[in-house]
Amino acid sequence: MKIVILGAGALGTVLGAHLARAGENVTLIARGQRAAYLQEHGATITGLVDFTVPIPVITDLQQVHNADVLMVTVKTYDMASALASVKHLDVGSVLSIQNGVLKNEQLAQTFGWGKVLGAMAALSAEVLSTGIVRFTVNQGLYLGELPEGTSTRVQTLGDMCARAGIMAQVTPAIQSLEWSKYVTFLCLMAPAVLTRVETYKFLQDPQTASVMASILHEMAALATHQGIPLEDITLFPAMTLSRLPHEDTVTALRQIGDQFASRAPTHKLSTLQDLEQGKRLEVEETLGYAVRQGTELGIPTPTMDTCYKLIAGINHYLQ
Repeated sequence: MKIVILGAGALGTVLGAHLARAGENVTLIARGQRAAYLQEHGATITGLVDFTVPIPVITDLQQVHNADVLMVTVKTYDMASALASVKHLDVGSVLSIQNGVLKNEQLAQTFGWGKVLGAMAALSAEVLSTGIVRFTVNQGLYLGELPEGTSTRVQTLGDMCARAGIMAQVTPAIQSLEWSKYVTFLCLMAPAVLTRVETYKFLQDPQTASVMASILHEMAALATHQGIPLEDITLFPAMTLSRLPHEDTVTALRQIGDQFASRAPTHKLSTLQDLEQGKRLEVEETLGYAVRQGTELGIPTPTMDTCYKLIAGINHYLQ
């Protein structure tokens, strides 16, 4: 199976390195200094595993003509330009492990819905200043057909990733999992950027936990209106939390903060890491998309709207 990964950031490198180490036919599409580093040094992964592996890296997109599977791992704000650069590819299947759910619509506009697979990554990694990637969470790469179901192509891809060391799982309810991850991301993203502290701190604080509870219930209303059931995912039971009264949700979130304090006291959301490095934030395609959906569907999202405007303002000075 010929795998092409568009984007050589943290997760793109983690996926590419594991597949290359397993002997799979994988190519990374990268650019600039990141491409030069990988071409010279190979991909080095540390943290959960420690290894270095050479991996084919392409900078000239005209050298790539087809792929059995195209995996998109670029930041959401780079999605439009990235897809424009690969629209000439003949692909069998395409998926994105980006934050949010807008990604699937964008993939379908380029390649057609029949080629789009659902994907949700419960993975975490960061590119260190040395170019090495620190791999910290490997809880699952969930794959499925949209809006629901499984298939031979999904199972084949899942088995390949699992053999390579990625905790891949095939699920018939991928849309629900994508939305549950989306809900989780927005609940964490807003307070992470606005407080700029470690995750456990804003989870434990009653004021920020209250903001998170409001975002959670607004997002649950959006999902329910579209007939998308939420599910409980690792460390963040979105379905259970969405069914609790506001104050009980706050209490539960603070308890999750206690878990983060003991298990991952230094954890910072990827968006906060971007902010600390002066990088652009994934706001329009995540918070902004949710607010726009609320307007279109006639569902009030006052908490998300306020957070969106504040973070969009911060993002303005990072561009």
